[in-house]
Amino acid sequence: MKAVLCKAFGPAETLVLEEVASPVPAKNEILLQVHAAGVNFPDTLIIEGKYQFKPPFPFSPGGEAAGVVAAVGEKVNHLRVGDRVMALTGWGSFAEEVKVPGYNVLPIPAAMDFTTAAAFSMTYGTSMHALKQRAQLQPGETLLVLGASGGVGLAAVEIGKAMGARVIAAASSAEKLAVAKALGADELINYGLDNLKDEIKRLTDGNGVDVIYDPVGGDLFDQAIRSIAWNGRLLVVGFASGRIPELPVNLALLKGASVVGVFWGSFAQRQPQDNAANFQQLFSWYAEGKLKPLVSQTYPLALAGQAINDLAQRKAVGKVVVQVR
Repeated sequence: MKAVLCKAFGPAETLVLEEVASPVPAKNEILLQVHAAGVNFPDTLIIEGKYQFKPPFPFSPGGEAAGVVAAVGEKVNHLRVGDRVMALTGWGSFAEEVKVPGYNVLPIPAAMDFTTAAAFSMTYGTSMHALKQRAQLQPGETLLVLGASGGVGLAAVEIGKAMGARVIAAASSAEKLAVAKALGADELINYGLDNLKDEIKRLTDGNGVDVIYDPVGGDLFDQAIRSIAWNGRLLVVGFASGRIPELPVNLALLKGASVVGVFWGSFAQRQPQDNAANFQQLFSWYAEGKLKPLVSQTYPLALAGQAINDLAQRKAVGKVVVQVR
């Protein structure tokens, strides 16, 4: 089979496309024939040795995939050969085949194509877990989404609206905010032009926001935590800015606020039944037209490195997907 390989930590330009042996699934795994693979921010980190997981060399990046089950380990009972599925792989998806633990694989709706499915699991799974289990977002509350034009950000905008929140989308340009507006955001903040803290104060009559969804970190975290409402929750999703912020904990004390970590991959592994229930709700919203995954660009397998670079350089809006078949 063909696979994009990382043979040493380095930039995406060092990835190579080669023929390798097909993986052999263990008893608790399935073999997935990959049709499409989503590109996510962790892919930019894992190839440079900056992610919390460091696979042995050589490995393929690619943390999520959609395709057809080609083989099933004897301990996997909920899947059959030929099933159309989406999978959380961690790495390995930028290849024609990948083996995946059965608990990380879900059947996809009949009406969902492989490209959409490859763009769905990580972004919507992360944002659903963040807003439901971690923030316990309630109807009528105000949700601020930072980095609202990215994959997880747009998913958070849509899920927040589906859960009945008032959604404030924040991004770095008018063009990016237009996408968030089209997907349901009630208010917009262009932090490329305006001060985030001042705009939050204006839009909330000085009360602050109930829930902050932050996949960016850095300076935006510093401003946002100072704009949180009483009993507010700040969701730590990621650090796309490149700087992991430090928190003056007196700010949490003064607002009775919580700073809550979001690690969907570990949640999906530790609480598979809760994760499956989340996806049943997500698939229902998708069928109702409340969720409209935005895939802005697709790339052939040979250009997976370029896909990673374009995401790292913030050239993408929504999701980018590698077409494997």
